[in-house]
Amino acid sequence: MTATLSTATLGTTPADAGDRGVLTISDSTVQRIAAHAVTEIEGVGGAAGRVLGVAVGGEDIDNSAKVTAKVTGGTATLDVRISISYPMSVSRTTEDARRHLMRRVEEFTGLTVSRVDITVTALHTATAETRRVR
Repeated sequence: MTATLSTATLGTTPADAGDRGVLTISDSTVQRIAAHAVTEIEGVGGAAGRVLGVAVGGEDIDNSAKVTAKVTGGTATLDVRISISYPMSVSRTTEDARRHLMRRVEEFTGLTVSRVDITVTALHTATAETRRVR
């Protein structure tokens, strides 16, 4: 047999919201949530590594996007670096990504996402090319 205790049974009442404390969500938490949310979007992969603004190596298709978040009060801004599968529409894919990120970050954190800046670092084909020495 299981018993359920309610506040009436315990003789206590729930505290007012102001009496319970403050919830603080760090920038890095929002970054991780957004980086995971990007993986839910079809045709989006990880960002190509860059040194002094120049792409080095290939895009990191299997890893998540590079995300930087800034939380100020109850709002967050995101800066996202991704690659997109060719021949998907870059503008349509980035708009889908922007809407999805705003919805998912707000859903998980309760923060309002005021801005999502997206940089597409590379286009990649659906099948990875393998180079062979002949």
